[in-house]
Amino acid sequence: MILTQEQELLKGQKQFQALCAYVSAAIDEGLRIDEVERELYAQLMQLGHTMLTAFVAGHGSGDVGETCSGSDGQSWQRLPEAHARRYVSVFGALTVTRFVYGTREGQKIDAVPLDARLGLPAGEFSYVLEDWAQRLCLKESFAEGQESLVALLGVQPSVRSLEHMNRELAKFAAPFRQEQPRPPAKEEGPILVVTADGKGVPMRRPVAPQPRSHYRRTKGEKANKKQMSYVGAVYSIARFERTADEVIDEVLRKERAQKRPRPQHKRVWAEMTRVIDDEVSNGRERLFRQLDDEVIYRNRGGRKPMVCLLDGERALWDQYEKCFPEAEGILDLFHVLERLWLAAHCFHREKSTDAEQFVTDRLRLLLEGRVASLITDLRQLRANTALTAAKRRTLTKVIGYLNNNRAHMKYDQYLAAGYPIGSGVAEGACRHLVKDRMEQTGMRWTVDGAQALLSVRAIYLNGDWDAFLKHRVQQEQTELYHHFAV
Repeated sequence: MILTQEQELLKGQKQFQALCAYVSAAIDEGLRIDEVERELYAQLMQLGHTMLTAFVAGHGSGDVGETCSGSDGQSWQRLPEAHARRYVSVFGALTVTRFVYGTREGQKIDAVPLDARLGLPAGEFSYVLEDWAQRLCLKESFAEGQESLVALLGVQPSVRSLEHMNRELAKFAAPFRQEQPRPPAKEEGPILVVTADGKGVPMRRPVAPQPRSHYRRTKGEKANKKQMSYVGAVYSIARFERTADEVIDEVLRKERAQKRPRPQHKRVWAEMTRVIDDEVSNGRERLFRQLDDEVIYRNRGGRKPMVCLLDGERALWDQYEKCFPEAEGILDLFHVLERLWLAAHCFHREKSTDAEQFVTDRLRLLLEGRVASLITDLRQLRANTALTAAKRRTLTKVIGYLNNNRAHMKYDQYLAAGYPIGSGVAEGACRHLVKDRMEQTGMRWTVDGAQALLSVRAIYLNGDWDAFLKHRVQQEQTELYHHFAV
């Protein structure tokens, strides 16, 4: 039986009166405030369901006559039987029964005036429920998100529904990024920074996307491999001139730098290698194209000096040379510092004062622009010190690393120019965007599922969630209901 709007409103009035009566009774009974709070919430949810049902009922059955005309002049016939669809709101599920228009019963429905008038989504879950559900699922597993929804709302979409919801949202991520307004010039710093790094995602299937018939492990191959997600960020920042001693105090003695500038309008992305249109699309290359688009958009005319901060991965430097040849390429100081500690432990015990002094002296050489002197010093130590074969190999690797990257280790010049020299933003993005969500206990991903979550989670971490959902609703509503005037 379909209730009218008047019936639903009368029901709502009775529920509200019962709510008021409950509060009065709770006072007389001396109930604790948390007991009252829980009961009020439950009754308010019921009231909300009734009011939402009344709102739907107030729009009628969607019967606009025997025919329905589209905005382009096309018309459809009203089908003889009313059709029902399920709508799951934050108050619970509703059944919306309405007349639809098309060619004939059993064929594709072409127009549903009531759906357009109400602005119903393509799926059965409301935009509000989608918002709340995905906020949960971007932070915790889909199963945990489901449990939270049950506890908070009494609504229980399946885990598969939540995963599907995420993948559908992800389809709107790229168009949304392309339509993002450029940050106000007055809020931008004078230096534009690009940084990128890689972080592995535990996978259900082999690393490289292949036809399903190729999913077979070889002898000794582990079932749970990781596939690299490439994480990049673009931001602007103020100049921050420092001396070598100030940097040493900060990175070795953990003394917080005073007046350190904060990144402005940081935007992060993550891309994985996956199959797109039957072709394997390299995630690293696609990420750098997106970074390049952002740089072009935010650095019109190339007026700002540009810095590209990377670690020692050769593939990242190859992409830098292709996309940002005009940028100052800087090797992340903290990755160099790791090598200095490796070298120190070839001669001194770990955590010893001598090891720390070894690193301090050689870090100062780096920061003063004396990379050649540092390499010569390590070579002489290797030649003049009795080392085990393992330590000699370690020291040789450190020397090779420094020699191969010396073009991007002009730290004296970088400090004088006020450039950043650490890729903490990229490493932080790898941790917050990827590790904190994708590597929770027992998680294993397909490529498409991982990419969908990363795309949506990046928008959330960028602080663009509300704008993204507004964009998503507008785009879907236009696609669903553009063919006839509401």
